[in-house]
Amino acid sequence: MKTSAARLLLAASLPLLAAANAHDARHHHARQNVDAAASSSVASASAPAASASAPAASSTLLPTPTGTIPPVSLLATNPTAVPLTSIVVNAPSAATSQLPTAAAAGSVPSNIPSAPGIPAIATLAPANYPPLDKPPPTDSPQVLQWIQDVQNSGVTIPSFTPTVAGGCPANPAAVSDSTRCWWTCGGCTRKTDITTCPDKMTWGLTYDDGPAPYTPDLLNYLEQAKLKSTFFVVGSRAISYPALLQQEYLAGHQIAVHTWSHPSLTTLTNEEIIAELGWTKKIIKDVLGVTPTMMRPPFGDIDDRVRAICQAMNLTPVMWTRISPTATFDTDDFNIHGGVTSVQQVLVNWENILGNVSTINTGFIVLEHDLFQQSVEVATGYILPDALAHQPAFRIVPVSECLNIADGDAYIETNNNATNPLPVTGTRIKIHCMI
Repeated sequence: MKTSAARLLLAASLPLLAAANAHDARHHHARQNVDAAASSSVASASAPAASASAPAASSTLLPTPTGTIPPVSLLATNPTAVPLTSIVVNAPSAATSQLPTAAAAGSVPSNIPSAPGIPAIATLAPANYPPLDKPPPTDSPQVLQWIQDVQNSGVTIPSFTPTVAGGCPANPAAVSDSTRCWWTCGGCTRKTDITTCPDKMTWGLTYDDGPAPYTPDLLNYLEQAKLKSTFFVVGSRAISYPALLQQEYLAGHQIAVHTWSHPSLTTLTNEEIIAELGWTKKIIKDVLGVTPTMMRPPFGDIDDRVRAICQAMNLTPVMWTRISPTATFDTDDFNIHGGVTSVQQVLVNWENILGNVSTINTGFIVLEHDLFQQSVEVATGYILPDALAHQPAFRIVPVSECLNIADGDAYIETNNNATNPLPVTGTRIKIHCMI
């Protein structure tokens, strides 16, 4: 589970909101003003045709100064949206949608007819898994086997020492070591990292940290809007809400790994990283009958050591779009709940992201969350309706689909290893690693 304290440690080295272009004038032309002081949401409306002759806005990055958050304008909002004045820290808990019951054992998602049937989850025993939201022990038989599997994979694990808490300022040697390729400090990526969708105007829709009590509200909206997403699942939440995880999967959403207890992975030992990823893969397999082939590191905290362990465990890292060392496509919606960010700033971040979409030659991936009531409310009430009204229209799909691969290739059991081969083939070579 993500904590505001941990988030702030990383903020010292990486600003969370995407630096802005002024909005593309063709998009801004017909937008509706939304003021944080408004007591009710703006009714949804179809956007007038954009002016083809409208001048393009400047491509200069314009960060928003703290304390001077401007009002935002949206093309459309959800008519039933929670008023912005109510999406605040310590907001009263809204009534939650009824949580689903366990799906019938043997059910398969319609988008992957070749998938094995989902297991019966009535016999799931939490006692057979690590404690919730705590780093799993590394000396259990399961983890020892996963460590051996990594050693047998043929993947060389770099011998970098773990970083320490405190982000970039606390790790000057790691920051200066370009061979580490630490994403957190400088935005270094490798060709194995998924950071964008290849096709322009395609949004790889993602939500992190669930499933959680307000996830059903998001699922209901996505169903009504005929949208699918990738859900990066925390193992501790999967064991807490297994029927909800089944509902996501059977509805055609992509399920991927987001660790067991949500740590900064570069701060962990190799064994600890393996335990975090292994237990999350296991609980997802135990609930769904399939094992994801993609993962997202909490806080985006990844370097070549973490990448190598992911590769050895048949997991491809999925980040979010980054257009400079300090500008990422992060709405910062997570921090509304803790009072670190206001909903108005989140919408400014969203507008900044949209303003930069037209400047890149690819599609994009945005960081959002479904753990808290506030992040779900801003997504379903404001961000998604605005995105759906955008012209030209976005293609909004899960990451697997944005990469133009088959839905089944998102899981080991249904991946034919032809069009989307797994990171580890069958080859076994001597491994030089520090485990």
